Amino acid sequence: MIVGDHLWTLALALILDAIVGDPDWLWRRLPHPVVGVGRFVGWMDRTWNRADVSAGRRKGAGVFAIVVVVAVAATVGWFIEALIDTAEHDWSAPFIVVLVAVLLAGRSLYDHVAAVAGAYASDGLAAAQHALARIVGRDPESLDEAGLSRAAIESLAENFSDGVVAPAFWFALLGLPGLFAYKAINTADSMIGHRSPRHRDFGWASARLDDLANLLPARLSAGAIAVAAPLAGGAIAAAFRVVGADASNHRSPNAGWPEAAMAGALGVSLSGPRSYDGMVGDEPYLNASGRAPAIGDIRRALRVYTGAWVLVFLAVFVGSLFFL
Repeated sequence: MIVGDHLWTLALALILDAIVGDPDWLWRRLPHPVVGVGRFVGWMDRTWNRADVSAGRRKGAGVFAIVVVVAVAATVGWFIEALIDTAEHDWSAPFIVVLVAVLLAGRSLYDHVAAVAGAYASDGLAAAQHALARIVGRDPESLDEAGLSRAAIESLAENFSDGVVAPAFWFALLGLPGLFAYKAINTADSMIGHRSPRHRDFGWASARLDDLANLLPARLSAGAIAVAAPLAGGAIAAAFRVVGADASNHRSPNAGWPEAAMAGALGVSLSGPRSYDGMVGDEPYLNASGRAPAIGDIRRALRVYTGAWVLVFLAVFVGSLFFL
């Protein structure tokens, strides 16, 4: 496939993902491709990340593990793309559109974040905490309305980059090998790329590679969110101003960009101290002068997210026109 084909396929996949998302009835019956990657990473973690091995050897094993998982993922993507390029069947083009749509998370991200606000409105704080637990790693039981809203909005902003813009970027650039490799990197990072005692060494390479893979997509995501700020009553300039001032203060070299843009777009403060597994991390605020977010701001963030998604789609669609 060439870049023009990638863009046309991506445009259709974005639409399909927005319409269908990730239906639970399907993935209860079939294994999601990311689940297979997760099982492979989990096996390597159990096999090679042993407590009786030195820190240096665990780090080396982690480097080897991420090289293996990315190489396998990219090879599978290349093999599928090669088969499709040589196929003369009417199903080949729709098949690749569906495959790419499966690896995008635009609709499912929207639905999961909207469920937090919906649960709060219908059943109160405890129900919203339960809904939030599906999308964040922090301890939801300790969060009040402001903390819960902050966590949901941050997840929406960060995963717009990780789940929509970055996979779209790597597919547009490198086709299925790039998309599969990115999803493998991102999955490995979510599983072992932590600073916990167990994964500090073994997950080091996965975390650094994920930082590199998301470097440009995170900044593109911030730009799209900032431009969509007026949909929530915010100002584009204010969103970019918060990005320039605070994005680099985030603990992550990438997540701070879309989160800072969303904080500026909504006029709220994000990030700050949070609890993971009973341990409190003292993180600086993004847009510290902004007010504490409330449940209504989740709905406003979803409007910004939708506008940013439309901007991504338009960029892909317009780009594809140059290859007609």
